[in-house]
Amino acid sequence: MNRTRIRWEWLVAVLLGFGIGLVYAWLLSPVQFVDAGPDMLASEFKDDFRVAIASAFAANGDLDRARARLVLLGEENSAETLTAQAQRMLAAGESFESIQNVARLAAALQGQSVSRPVTTPPSATNASNVVLPTLVDKSPTLTLEASSQIIQAELTATSAPPLPATARPTRTATPTIGAPYQLVGEETICDPILTERILQIVVINSTRKQVPGVEIVISWASGEEHVFTGLKPEIGNGYADYSMTSDTSYSVRLVEGGSPASNISTPPCTDPDGNPYEGGVRLTFQQP
Repeated sequence: MNRTRIRWEWLVAVLLGFGIGLVYAWLLSPVQFVDAGPDMLASEFKDDFRVAIASAFAANGDLDRARARLVLLGEENSAETLTAQAQRMLAAGESFESIQNVARLAAALQGQSVSRPVTTPPSATNASNVVLPTLVDKSPTLTLEASSQIIQAELTATSAPPLPATARPTRTATPTIGAPYQLVGEETICDPILTERILQIVVINSTRKQVPGVEIVISWASGEEHVFTGLKPEIGNGYADYSMTSDTSYSVRLVEGGSPASNISTPPCTDPDGNPYEGGVRLTFQQP
């Protein structure tokens, strides 16, 4: 009896101590994270952080600053992470501008030349705001709150209206450096292994290097779709594709200008046994 009573007393004491510990840890003195960095963010908030970094890069073109900010996320390969995020954003139907910014930053990290909107430099009245982002380059342990404030300050500096005597800075979309893209190739793809009628698009510059981050508009009688090059780097940095449907005529153009491709439709093909099927089309755009 005495031993049983002692065991119960110990059990009650342990449970009581455990309960008191939970109350103290959860209610009286909960854990507070201080100076937590972006690397501790949940995945969805890391995506938001990358979008902010890509937007800042689109505004100022400072790749070193963007790279320093991405280091704060503690990822091994930022370019691959950004490419994967751009694919997810495209599938989710998010803003085309945000997708393009993310794709272009990924391409820039890979050493590819990309086009981006030209931004008028901030006026002297905003100089105090522009100095802040340099802290990111010097402090790898910068907190999440400070990093977000710095990025927001930079975006504000590039878009805030100056004094009335100074013209308002604007973001003007301009073509890629060099001549506009021209349609230089249209090939029929007959491959019975392919289960989809694929419209393949390849964009290359004047040095015959594929160009990522180019927005392409594919339109037909009842609608249109936007795709971007560089979202499938395993195929090519300047590659994009789209699944066509039968009895539909498409028009393909690059947002950055150049000659479009018209009356694109699924071509007739024949397999080795003589059975007909619909194939795909490969379009190549190049700067002269």
